Amino acid sequence: MSVSKKTQNRIKPALAAKAKSYLQTMITKNKPITINDVTVKPGEQKIIDLPVAKLYTHTDVSIPLHVICGKKSGPCLFISAAVHGDELNGVEITRRLLKTSSLKSLRGTLIVIPVVNVFGIIQHSRYLPDRRDLNRSFPGSQRGSLAARLAHIFLHEVVQQCDYGIDLHTGAIHRSNLPQIRANLDDPETKSLAEAFLVPVLLNANLRDGSLRQAADEHGVKVLLYEAGEALRFDELSIRAGVRGILSVMRKLSMLPATKKPSKPHDPFIARSSSWERATQSGILRSLVPLGAHVKKGDLLGVISDPSDLFDQPEDEIRSQYNGIIIGKTNIPLVNEGDALFHTARFEDIQEAAASVEAFQTTAENRPNPVFDDQTLI
Repeated sequence: MSVSKKTQNRIKPALAAKAKSYLQTMITKNKPITINDVTVKPGEQKIIDLPVAKLYTHTDVSIPLHVICGKKSGPCLFISAAVHGDELNGVEITRRLLKTSSLKSLRGTLIVIPVVNVFGIIQHSRYLPDRRDLNRSFPGSQRGSLAARLAHIFLHEVVQQCDYGIDLHTGAIHRSNLPQIRANLDDPETKSLAEAFLVPVLLNANLRDGSLRQAADEHGVKVLLYEAGEALRFDELSIRAGVRGILSVMRKLSMLPATKKPSKPHDPFIARSSSWERATQSGILRSLVPLGAHVKKGDLLGVISDPSDLFDQPEDEIRSQYNGIIIGKTNIPLVNEGDALFHTARFEDIQEAAASVEAFQTTAENRPNPVFDDQTLI
């Protein structure tokens, strides 16, 4: 049966359009991801338990992973929290992140790990039971210490499958950090993502041996490290800023659609160096400056007194050695000689940096109580 030329001319465009539509579908369709022999297909989301060493009570211990595989293609991003077991702000940040409605429109794949150091969080400890720091144990090994084995599993099952990562941290116990991003800002793409996080201070931080960030970098995975708040405490400003920052970075990566109410243009300030002011004697510290304070060289930051000789012993003044912004400080008044007290980031334009920090704090503090909708949460 022959087909007329007129009919052929009508069929060809239809077939071409169908072929083009099919090709676009194939190009934009996301790929499945497999972790611990569990496959998550495009359009699916699953909780995967990644087994690690058992407790000595024969109790199974696993790292819970929330994996969301979008229908359309895009980057693979991991969000990790509690690499140090006493750093809890990130756990709450991941909880709120997973509740946001925007994730329904996700492009690419999102892997959220609320608790990496499951052993440490059980004990309210920064470290693992072998007293090792997980963030100094990468890339790890299958036959090494407990920390090395956990690092190896996490790196190979999760990190190596990703294109980008955001690692959530806080200050150490009894220390608070101003919300900040630490990253390799000499890399243009990493710098662009750091700026998209919408915090006022970016710290150009070298890669540390054994850190998750270094191990990821060796596998071509670009990682931002978010520092905010204090260990074993929730800090609302830090949590809100963390959720907002992650969503903003995901929009930058085109993993989420643009918001209807875009954030105002933000120019964070980059600190190329920072330093701690340390206690020159043991005693009781009276801190005189808050986080985010703008200080000049010679400004009085705090005073240390001897509790056993309050009348005759002169008080020791702690003064700033640099112009800068206080991005970290101790919260406990009991100090030993040599303790780190005030962490100062140095900037070329200190006045503008201080104004940016103040505006950030005011905006965050004046936002309404958060609900699980990213348009109101951030």
